Amino acid sequence: MQKIVPCLLFKSEAEEAATFYVSVFENSAISDVSRYGEGAPFPAGTAIAVDFVLDGLAFRAINGGPDVTFTEATSFALAADEQGEIDRLWDALTAGGGEPSMCGWLKDKYGLSWQIVPPVLGELMSDPDPEKAGRVMQALLGMTKIEIAGLRAAYDG
Repeated sequence: MQKIVPCLLFKSEAEEAATFYVSVFENSAISDVSRYGEGAPFPAGTAIAVDFVLDGLAFRAINGGPDVTFTEATSFALAADEQGEIDRLWDALTAGGGEPSMCGWLKDKYGLSWQIVPPVLGELMSDPDPEKAGRVMQALLGMTKIEIAGLRAAYDG
């Protein structure tokens, strides 16, 4: 059992968001939904909390009311080895109103921030040659979605 479970507080879209997230990631499923009864702050039948698993990692989504918002102070970093995986995740998470940002960051349609980062980025940026690493950094700063070929081209000069 996972001791620490990230808990995401939504306005009223906890179940919708959990359903969306499990559709994006393999090895994912909703494991439990608790619902409000009559006389609650949300209509009867609305999810209170949704427990779900994304690629083996447990999460909980809760409906918290109209004043709830996400900030970039909380984000989820996704390691994606291949450009095709980066593209698929980027397209899925920005679909329906998500917003691209810079350097591999985006916000999904619920306002939650994600970073889609290929492990090769760290390898290239940690090269002992400061010129190579600097070119990679400059290339990264000009990207929204990370393009592995662009990073490698910058590295190679």
